[in-house]
Order: sequence, then structure tokens, then C-alpha cells
Amino acid sequence: MGFEPRIVAFLCNWCTYTGADLAGVSRLKSPANIRVIRTMCSGRVDPTFIMKAFDLGADGVLIGGCHPGDCHYAEGNYKTLRRAHLMKKIMQAYGIDEKRLRLEWISAAEGDKFQEVTTTFTETIRSLGPLDWRKRIGQGDRVENPVTV
Repeated sequence: MGFEPRIVAFLCNWCTYTGADLAGVSRLKSPANIRVIRTMCSGRVDPTFIMKAFDLGADGVLIGGCHPGDCHYAEGNYKTLRRAHLMKKIMQAYGIDEKRLRLEWISAAEGDKFQEVTTTFTETIRSLGPLDWRKRIGQGDRVENPVTV
């Protein structure tokens, strides 16, 4: 049995999530490897969310937002763009291939683009193989449920 990647997709409520819905309504086939987390804006996706997704077993992370200039919150997607560049540098420092993080602008009317992006991203992650994040950082360094006083 081949490797089936686990991909977490943070999708903007106003554009990309609606584009994903359009893809589903249009019966466009997308890989079953994508787990969608709906956010109000792609700018809401904190870098810690991305690292937590990798920590919990994701092999790839997709962030989908509105096209620049179409953001419901004026400049959330510009914030996302800056954070994505920063995250790729941080991932390189951890030895994670930056191809495991993908940022795409997909509007509500682009269901076909959502299908194309999810299909190509899944194939990219499949070609990279499993991330095995927990093996990389070691089990002994983890604190599962830290207690705060």
C-alpha cells in the first residue's frame, strides 16, 4: 500500500472555502487527503497553527485565501503572504522542505482551480514522502499537556 499524505487546509470562509464548496457541488473530484479547517480569513492562520498541524501528523499544509485586493477584511491576505514567506524560512531551519506549505489565492467562483490545486499539492506531498515530524524532533522533548500555574 502506497503512502497517502495527510494534508491540512486552512481555507478562508469568503473565497477559498466557497470555491471548495463549488467544486463539490460541481462534482469535481478532489483527493480525499485534504482535511479542511474553515477560517474567517487566511490572515487568521497563525504560524503556530501550521507548526501544530505538522506536529499532529500533517505531511503538508495548504492555505487558501482571497485574491489580493479582494479580502473581506481589506488586507488579511497580505498578512498571510508575509507569514507564508516567514514560515518557509522557519521550516527550512527545521529541515522541512518548504514545498510542504502552499499558499493559494482561490476565489469563490474558482471551483476548478481548487480541484487543480488540491490534486497537484497532494501529488507533490506524495512525491516528498511522509514528514515523520515526531521522529525528527524526538519523543522525549515533547510536553503533551503542559501544566500552567
